[in-house]
Amino acid sequence: MLATQTLGNDLTYLRRRVSTFVELTKPRLVTMILITTSAGFYLASSGSLDWVRLAETFIGTGLSAAGVLALNQYLERDLDAQMVRTCNRPLPDKRVEPTTALFFGVVLTVGGLAFTALRVNPLSALVISAIVVTYLFIYTPLKKKSPLCTVAGAVPGALPPVIGWVAARGTINIDAWALFAILFLWQLPHSLSIACIYRDEYAQAGFRLLPVVHPDGKSTRRQIVSNCLALLVVALLPTLIGIAGIFYFFAALVLSIGFLAFGIKLSISPTTVSAKRLLYASLIYLPLVFLVMALDKTA
Repeated sequence: MLATQTLGNDLTYLRRRVSTFVELTKPRLVTMILITTSAGFYLASSGSLDWVRLAETFIGTGLSAAGVLALNQYLERDLDAQMVRTCNRPLPDKRVEPTTALFFGVVLTVGGLAFTALRVNPLSALVISAIVVTYLFIYTPLKKKSPLCTVAGAVPGALPPVIGWVAARGTINIDAWALFAILFLWQLPHSLSIACIYRDEYAQAGFRLLPVVHPDGKSTRRQIVSNCLALLVVALLPTLIGIAGIFYFFAALVLSIGFLAFGIKLSISPTTVSAKRLLYASLIYLPLVFLVMALDKTA
């Protein structure tokens, strides 16, 4: 009886530890990264899909993304402890020791890079390396120094479809950069809407985001609308350069106008409710754009 109870306690502890380390990798963000990576892979593929190569791309990208996100939490653990929205993460909540999180993140990141280089291709690993460098060593420290951190953070966030494209084609061309541009421009209003919602918490933690540096919100709203406008144009490129067909063109046009409308609404009525609506709109917009693009691909 005692042995059974001990075994049950051990299993409960193991489940909690596994759950904690999974949480450290931010699985929802990893899922989004893999979705955009798979979109790039599918759009770059001609003929039948190479499922083995896609699975290998998933493994390498997923491991690297999980590791980078864990390392980001390691670097920002003291700042996360100061914000309500992040104080319950594994590190500020002291469910994981910092050295353990550091080791865990490094192993996943290096393992993912090595796997991608050996099993997919070196160029894909190089793109992932660019994500590691820009996310951890430019974007993360810049958040404490300049509102330009949002632009810097949009670069690694926009590279996953390029990973997929390179994994399928072995080269980077204008098509891959068009996918990058769509994701890059999408991220700016998406990230700024989050910054608007949690402005006070970011200010308390010392983050130099645009709504914190300019609390009147004018520059933030201007950036949101201008980037939504730019996205309206760039989102049409896949049809113009031959990645997708005419159905995608009109679907992207409608979706982008709708997204712009939420940005304008926030500009006219700068409330938390408007910022949340823009955030939700962004979460609907991106998967729909890539889904329609995939359904209407030309090759």
